[in-house]
Formats: sequence, C-alpha cells, structure tokens
Amino acid sequence: MTEIRNICVYCGSADGRDPAHIAAATELGRLMAGRGVGLVYGGGNTGLMGAVARATLEHGGHVTGIIPEFLKQREVMLKSAQELVVVPDMHTRKRLMFERADAFVALPGGVGTLEELVEQLTWVQLDQHVKPVLIADIGGFWRPLLSLFAHMREAGFIRPVTEVRYLVAERVADILPMLEAAAARAPAAAKALSPEL
Repeated sequence: MTEIRNICVYCGSADGRDPAHIAAATELGRLMAGRGVGLVYGGGNTGLMGAVARATLEHGGHVTGIIPEFLKQREVMLKSAQELVVVPDMHTRKRLMFERADAFVALPGGVGTLEELVEQLTWVQLDQHVKPVLIADIGGFWRPLLSLFAHMREAGFIRPVTEVRYLVAERVADILPMLEAAAARAPAAAKALSPEL
C-alpha cells in the first residue's frame, strides 16, 4: 500500500462568495493534521489557500508552502509555515508541488486552480504518474467542469483508451479515505514516474 504522507491542495487565493468553500478548506486542513498528513500548497495566506494552511498549522500539522518570488506580496506569503520555498517562476512551483505530494486535491478556485488541476489530469491521462487526483465538488462548484468532461467524452475527444482518471468527493470527510483507497490500488511499478515539464 502506498502511504499518503503529503497532499497538494490547489485552491483559490480568494475567499469566494460561498462561506461553505472557506469552511471546506478549514475542515480539510484540520482533518489532514489529525491524520498526520502534510499540506503542500501555494504558500499564500489569503483566501482558501490561507484557510487550509492555517487550519493545518492550528491543529499541529506540517505545511510546505511553495511560492514564486513575484507572488510573495500579492498572495501574502504565510511566514508561519514550517517550510517555505520561494521559487523563481510558476513552472518551478508546480514541479516542486508535484514532487513533494503523494496526491492532489482541487478545492474551489479560479483560473489558476483550474490550470493546476487540468495539468495533473493530463499527466495522469498520459500515464506520466499514478498519484490520485481528487476534485472536491463542494456545493457543486466543479459540476460545470464535470459536465464539460462528459461532453468531451460524448464528442469523442476523451476516449476509453485515454480516459481522464480522477476522483470526485462532495464531502470533505470523504477526501482522505478516497485518496488512501486510490493510492493502495496504484501499481507499484508506476509510482516512480514523473512528468516531463
């Protein structure tokens, strides 16, 4: 069985309009800390990013923030993280986030969150790694994207041989059990794969 030691959480640097989204980020941080699972994230102290990181820290968990130099002020770098890595660009940030994580979760967010999620889904689709990717569909936030994936299948652009493999959780409480079950099923020979960036 593959152990989930660190989860990379992609999410918005804004609060959003639905209080359930901040609540979900806070709950996820608390649950991760309680299970001894570290957080790898974008290093900011604003929005859902800040909420999940602060909750992880407040409940005794380990936080690794990875932030590009140019975002240190805009996303208000979280200086209380146990490990804070400042990198020169977004490409380096995403590569390190991938390398340090055993699984990925997408909470609600904007274009940046979408881009990070879709990149991971593409790498899984192309068999570049087998780390679980989970879409946290809190309050139906990601439903339009899931509908788009269904439309792509119907239109023949996502075929059975190139299926996009992901998990969907509607409740935060289901995230860790789903990731652990998926990691346990991952073929051992494929665990060391790493995408070409």
